[in-house]
Amino acid sequence: MGAGRQRAFRGSGWRSPRPGPEARWSALPRFAALPVGVVVIVQAVVLTVLSGRYGFHRDELYFVAAGKRPDWGYVDNPPITPWLARASTALFGETPMGLRVVATLLGMATVVVVALMAREFGGGRRAQLFTAVATALSTYVLAVTHMLATNTADTFLWSLVTFFGLRLLRTGDGRWWLAVGAAAGVGLANKWLVLLLLAGLGVGVAVAGPRRVFRTWWLAAGIGVAVVLAAPTVLWQASHGWPMLTVAGGISEDDGVENRVLFVPMQLVYLSPVLVPVWIAGLRRTLSDDRVRWARALTIAYPVVCVVLLALGGKPYYSVPLLLPQVALGAEPALAWLARVGTVARALTGVATAVCVAVSVLIGLPVLPATALGPVLAVNKEPGEQVGWPEFTDAVARAWASIPATERDTAVIVTSNYGEAGALEHYGPARGLPQPYSPHMSYADWGPPPDRLVGPVLLVGGHERDSPAAHLITGCRAVAKNRTVEGVDNDENGTLLSLCTLTEPWSTAWPKLRQFY
Repeated sequence: MGAGRQRAFRGSGWRSPRPGPEARWSALPRFAALPVGVVVIVQAVVLTVLSGRYGFHRDELYFVAAGKRPDWGYVDNPPITPWLARASTALFGETPMGLRVVATLLGMATVVVVALMAREFGGGRRAQLFTAVATALSTYVLAVTHMLATNTADTFLWSLVTFFGLRLLRTGDGRWWLAVGAAAGVGLANKWLVLLLLAGLGVGVAVAGPRRVFRTWWLAAGIGVAVVLAAPTVLWQASHGWPMLTVAGGISEDDGVENRVLFVPMQLVYLSPVLVPVWIAGLRRTLSDDRVRWARALTIAYPVVCVVLLALGGKPYYSVPLLLPQVALGAEPALAWLARVGTVARALTGVATAVCVAVSVLIGLPVLPATALGPVLAVNKEPGEQVGWPEFTDAVARAWASIPATERDTAVIVTSNYGEAGALEHYGPARGLPQPYSPHMSYADWGPPPDRLVGPVLLVGGHERDSPAAHLITGCRAVAKNRTVEGVDNDENGTLLSLCTLTEPWSTAWPKLRQFY
């Protein structure tokens, strides 16, 4: 970097007079639109080609069902992801490939935003390209952009909030609070975890500055934008007794210990082991490079978020979107290191990178036959949850056919979880099955079955002997057991199908059967 350009870049810091908007913008390198564009086009092609492999994930089946029942909220998540599912299937068809178009678009947008962060840190063409490739090929991004999940939109929205926040910190232009507020408001309408990001960045600015960004009325305006956008979702949750907090508490209680034990190791593998030195270099860079000292709040935000998640027993992947900006920060130091080291070190780095990319692809994308998923499921169980739903529905159809024809008009199918219900709702009509019911998550709100249905209960999945359902649904007789296609080990392999009897009307039994997790 030339001396004149270096002075211009430093002039955007907080110890020097702030230049005008044009000068601050000209201090940045040009956006590498062509190479980054090539990366996202290749990313789109790969994700699209593989989007029809295996089948729907159980969560996707749930989001498709929720999208058909549009609301301002659901028991376990705000509305954005179900709305995206509704839009994508309406435009491109209710198939895995049609649903996942929106996931692919979100993945592409994430790569572009993270590459823009590299530019924000002064990274030129090579640093932006490096960041784009690293982001697109990271295990976590591959996994969450292959399918539509709340994390798919969340990764993009966290990146967007962070990018706007970085623009605010670098330029000192308070108007960026409006963009931060808008992105945060949409983020709150998708998943409330964005509050962790805001808290982490807020603590970072309070500790490391530049604190002057808090001394502007634009902050209040940004908060106002976020509140307006998030208000319908918050009001829905309040009017329904804050069910998302109940779900979160159950997750922490059931999985909190495991999440805490795995938290640190999983931070090292979720993106890719080969990227660990890169994002660590990013964490260190704001402490050693005066050109990016304005971004120290970002360096502080990541450990703050991790500490909070450890205390709450949150899932290890919740903090991963905050590692992507660290990769953008570490791109220049990583490239500088590669330029300094010898041929042998570069060759070894290349081999390690190739191995890690291959592992990321195998774990994050459906490239293996279903019969070969065993080793992958030990690391990432999500591919297994995309296998066997049509065959599962066939098994339920056979069990339904075992009910005498004279009793089917008053019989009911009740599933133990939303994935089973979503599969039967999607695949069941073609097999002659009626509308399924489930007391799980938002499916509980979409019930109960009519009280006139007093016939046999086809119970999918069973219930615990000491559960509230034990005295409400009794006399269960197993009639079949589901086996997943080719023996893939997922949550539905071995699911029991039983014929049972209901002991009281559905209208009074349903609230007692409700399950939040």
